[in-house]
Amino acid sequence: MIYRKILDTVHNLNINSVSENRKILLDPLIGFIQNKKDLYEVIQLNFVCTHNSRRSHLAQIWAQTCATFFNVPKVVCFSGGTEATKLYRSVKDTLEDQGFIFKTEKEESNKKYEVFFSNTEKSINTFSKVYDHKVNPVTNFAVVMTCSHADENCPFIPGTEMRIPVMYEDPKLFDHTVLEKEKYRERSLQIAAEMKYVFSNIK
Repeated sequence: MIYRKILDTVHNLNINSVSENRKILLDPLIGFIQNKKDLYEVIQLNFVCTHNSRRSHLAQIWAQTCATFFNVPKVVCFSGGTEATKLYRSVKDTLEDQGFIFKTEKEESNKKYEVFFSNTEKSINTFSKVYDHKVNPVTNFAVVMTCSHADENCPFIPGTEMRIPVMYEDPKLFDHTVLEKEKYRERSLQIAAEMKYVFSNIK
């Protein structure tokens, strides 16, 4: 069962807020997931951004949550970057405010977390890593590019079946400003609404 606070957030997300232009970008992701489901195959999604510190984590965590919400089976979500840094604190703070539970797996500068969204589903392993890190899939997956810089600097990712650019504005632009908390929440909810839209379209 998904935690109540997260369930309330998902129920309140308005998929009608997803613009037609965004739907066009998201349609290939819907198609990839639907095709895999129809073939009864594992659906592996690797969300990639430059530093694997903000948008790619938000997308990974919300996609896994929405897959569970809509009972889409065999979905496993990952994330990576063109370089490894660390999960930015405001991403963790934002998701905790929205009901997720973070448990530190390993104390180091690039902390490893287990992220819990349900008392019945597996936790999500979250830490900053390069897209081809050993914990990520090497074949039979879609790579979902969440920023233009990573898309431009990853001309080729081995093993992927489909490359899907969706691109989100970087909340990093508001780091250390009075708008930081608001903008991270805004970006998290945008990504959540779009992942809800994607998985609501899976038959």
